[in-house]
Amino acid sequence: MYIQGFLLAVPEDKKAAYAEVAMRAGHKFREYGVTEIVEAWEDDVQDGKVTDFRMATKAEAGEKIVFSWMIWPDKATAEAAHAKMEGDPFWDMDAMPFDGVRMMWGGFTPLVTMGRD
Repeated sequence: MYIQGFLLAVPEDKKAAYAEVAMRAGHKFREYGVTEIVEAWEDDVQDGKVTDFRMATKAEAGEKIVFSWMIWPDKATAEAAHAKMEGDPFWDMDAMPFDGVRMMWGGFTPLVTMGRD
């Protein structure tokens, strides 16, 4: 298992547009081999004193935090998907409903996992 995590700020009034883009992209990632995708919209995100999600994304007034992750069977599948994205015209999207410059992401190898109840 290999996990890619994402953190970004999305204007609150762009929630539906973001969900639409996430759904379209999710279907494409399924074609590439992802096994699970979760897109989570801010519900209870507290302001911190030293750091927090808003500071990390440089969120502006009126923006909500999106925390998401994709689970791949392994790192090789995730890397192969990235290579497929490079030549796929599907990803030539005009405008995203958020500032992609402030989005962060990374790949992670699981350390501890527990099954769902």
